[in-house]
Amino acid sequence: MILTTTDTIAGREIAVTLGLVKGSTVRAKHIGSDIVAGLRNIVGGEVKEYASLLTGAREQAIDRMIAEAQAMGADAIVGMRLETSTITQAASEVMAYGTAVKLA
Repeated sequence: MILTTTDTIAGREIAVTLGLVKGSTVRAKHIGSDIVAGLRNIVGGEVKEYASLLTGAREQAIDRMIAEAQAMGADAIVGMRLETSTITQAASEVMAYGTAVKLA
């Protein structure tokens, strides 16, 4: 599956636009990593526990978007975007979305 944030794929022609595809996941903070992150807040630096949590969430959202595109028979997803929103103080949603296409 070709993924791109652009609306075209260099050297390829889009034959058919299949439609919107999306994938999302909601992740909550773990109390253990929340404590460690709180300590990092005091001394500064990267909060690796949250970075790891969001990296996993992005990968899962992208995987779900790809699965939806494959079910539609897509060769690629163009115009891909990622969006994050807070659902509660302790949980966030990560959504991946784009346009599924068939290439010529």
